[in-house]
Amino acid sequence: MADFEIQANNMTFRGIEEGPADGPIALLLHGFPDSHHTWRHLMGPLADAGYRAIAPAMRGYAPSDVPADGRYQTAALSLDAIALTEALGGDERAVLIGHDWGAIATYGAVAWSPGTWRKAVAMAVPPTSAVAEAFLRYDQLQRSWYMFFFQNPLADFVVPMDDLAFIDRLWADWSPGYPASIDIANVKAALREPERIAAALGYYRAMFNPDLHDPDLAEVQDALALPTPIPTLYLHGEIDGCFGLDSIGDPLSVLPAGSGLEIIEGAGHFLHLEKPDAVAAEILGFLED
Repeated sequence: MADFEIQANNMTFRGIEEGPADGPIALLLHGFPDSHHTWRHLMGPLADAGYRAIAPAMRGYAPSDVPADGRYQTAALSLDAIALTEALGGDERAVLIGHDWGAIATYGAVAWSPGTWRKAVAMAVPPTSAVAEAFLRYDQLQRSWYMFFFQNPLADFVVPMDDLAFIDRLWADWSPGYPASIDIANVKAALREPERIAAALGYYRAMFNPDLHDPDLAEVQDALALPTPIPTLYLHGEIDGCFGLDSIGDPLSVLPAGSGLEIIEGAGHFLHLEKPDAVAAEILGFLED
């Protein structure tokens, strides 16, 4: 595993990579509250299968750049994925894998530029069109309280308090029983600087405030509502405390032929860390088809 740095979409992205330099690109996008190190268990199996696995820190997360334009809408994240794959020399063999916010970016990216990847994998957040009704139900609204709290300026003070103890509590709620000390240390290193916390909160604030959107990206933003056009594997943890299994709807109803759905038994929100062997087996099996 080695560090990498690359220019894409008017930013410098940094992260880690593993696998042959001439292998097909497997771009791995993390979510919140997480870091690019979240992919450390999956990168080896992907590399062994011949992929060049690339895990960048998402925009605003250290050690990648904080974007000068302060844009964190889904369209910007999706364009990052497209630009990164192109800058890395991705070809028709490339695949895109995302978790949480990375999954949301994946849906938008493949809808806007379906020819960029052969297949996609999304984890922990289903396609938007499959779960719209979930946010009309009390149970999911209760789980999603943090998204609404992040809209309040009070979050700017509360989240960094006590060495980001807020993040410890989210991990405990979302992946109960998982010993997350290594991962939480990585997250805190990625978010400890004030501008990094502002970036992470900015993802959520852009969800609800169109004033935080770049109007030039409106068409890309709208692509998030389009059907996913390439075969996609959706994975979800059985005991996910962030997005409940009872709220994922029917992802296969909005995914194309050749897609798949698997529930990872005994796993919470960070399923690729909690059950790395099971997740890797599902992903590699799907990519081999």
